[in-house]
Amino acid sequence: MLTVEMELSKILSKKVKAIEVTTPTSISELLHKMAQTGFQGRKLAEITEIIEKMVKDKDITIMMGYAGSLSTAGQWRIINWFIENNFIDVLVPTGANISEDIVEAMGFNYYQGFHLVNDRELFKMGLNRYYDVYGREDDYLKMTELIAEFIQTLDESYKYSSREFLYLFGKYLCKKGIRSIVAVAAEKRVPIFCPAIIDSPYGDAALIAKSRGFNLTIDAVKDYVEFMKIAEKVKETGVIYIGGGVPKDFIQLFAVTADLLYPERQIPYREKTPNRRNISDETYYPHKYAVQITTDSPQWGGLSGCTFEEAVSWGKETPEGSFAQCYCDATIALPIIAHALAERIKIKRKPSAFRLEKEFWPS
Repeated sequence: MLTVEMELSKILSKKVKAIEVTTPTSISELLHKMAQTGFQGRKLAEITEIIEKMVKDKDITIMMGYAGSLSTAGQWRIINWFIENNFIDVLVPTGANISEDIVEAMGFNYYQGFHLVNDRELFKMGLNRYYDVYGREDDYLKMTELIAEFIQTLDESYKYSSREFLYLFGKYLCKKGIRSIVAVAAEKRVPIFCPAIIDSPYGDAALIAKSRGFNLTIDAVKDYVEFMKIAEKVKETGVIYIGGGVPKDFIQLFAVTADLLYPERQIPYREKTPNRRNISDETYYPHKYAVQITTDSPQWGGLSGCTFEEAVSWGKETPEGSFAQCYCDATIALPIIAHALAERIKIKRKPSAFRLEKEFWPS
């Protein structure tokens, strides 16, 4: 039986170390120091360490959820960097994040402004406000028109998944030299699934195309089936969530509902022995690694703020895995994490094998 002193020595095995200010100190070194402190600074360091583990784990397929409207705030090239370095294998963004970045990629700009301002006057001047960032409505419309022009090149009789649609759009943008997230993903064969795509300029562009007599069909069920069938082609998964919302829920479900595609309720070709509950024949393939940067808290019961500990009860994360959540503005955390990873990771990560299969991509 453990004595009180033995229990104490086990519990108190890691000491907090106050940060010494030294120069020069790299971002990676600073995060190592922060890992020995507390609160959200420590969590930020833990997230960076877990992503580093994911990237170095050869059996992991990495999925990223990218929520909100972060591309307007200067974050989209960081996502491109993740894609270009094969640090993610699947991207699930909001429609806003993979359209509003196109504005800058086209050569237009967003502008630093103020959050305390006369918004009626901004409206009259043709400016849209994203907290303290301004965007020109005419630039936004040019981006939307570009998407509409692409839509009109498609096959009106075909039902597209969002993955098919966005891959073809990425190729279209590449030909025009517009290196947005969608373009770089197409170039690197990183599939993008956007389950709420219509709630964005893509929906507006579909309306413009409709006004010109073109009917676009994006099939949400086809999207879900395509996404879940990836489960046949992976060993284990790790997830990175920038924000929450639909992208987080969509990816979390990958661990617990892909088996419903199969009569025997088990994913074929998966080497890992699935988990089961005592009351049903469903099988579960929890994410081995999971990290999230969020400003949402769990007590309201929403998925965006749901902890990974709670997700264990659903079978979405494994209790033996590595997971951490940092309650922080993504515009603070994401650049720090990316720069630390750039300093630490020198290996050339190989893409998940399914990304290289020709039949996975439309011509």
